[in-house]
Amino acid sequence: MSFVKDVFGIFKKRDLLFLETYQESENVYTFVFEKGNDVAWKAGQHGLFNITHKSIKKPVRPFSMATAPAENTIKITTSISDTPSDFKQALLELEKGMKVKMSGPVGSFYLKDNSPTLLIAGGMGITPFRSILKQVEEEGNRADQPINLLYMDSETSYLFKDELDHIANSTSINVTYLNSRDDLHKEIDAFTTSYPDNGKYFIAGSKSMVDSISTHLQNKNISKRNIKKDVFFGY
Repeated sequence: MSFVKDVFGIFKKRDLLFLETYQESENVYTFVFEKGNDVAWKAGQHGLFNITHKSIKKPVRPFSMATAPAENTIKITTSISDTPSDFKQALLELEKGMKVKMSGPVGSFYLKDNSPTLLIAGGMGITPFRSILKQVEEEGNRADQPINLLYMDSETSYLFKDELDHIANSTSINVTYLNSRDDLHKEIDAFTTSYPDNGKYFIAGSKSMVDSISTHLQNKNISKRNIKKDVFFGY
């Protein structure tokens, strides 16, 4: 059923009006778009963004929605190097009032039930979790089951840290910042020990990180059906 919804979602194309861009940290930028009245999504999903103001070879790329459905804008956040791809260079060239097209949002990377939940982010993989936790904060209806976020960043830049800390302070959500794989594994193992049968696991980050953590969880006898993955690429 989720696949069918995604197929139909791809055909839902709309123009998004660009509002502004700002720098989150070194080489990381957030792009802000107006949220139209007809745009709806589940926190954690991604849209397919299409550059239309110039001709480039690969004009369509997926991005997780960094904002929650309860918020008033659509934001995407991405790293951009000193030698950006054509797509990211086109993002940097956006000016207020320009438009991009978005298909979707689509994907099954969102909370479906009230289970003990471990969110595992690597680097830029924090973006869908920012959306998920912001929506949980807005709804305020999951206090009876734990939601823990493990945020792994070897460079310790920790995007959205102030917002994540505020959410943690105003809810029962627990946020842990990590910069070593050994510490990450220890935190994961503690959660799997506490919730061996009913825990749900969401992993977002680079393909190598997502695959490694998924394998680690399966080696701890966590069923594949309880593991959701969102792989981030560089574009």
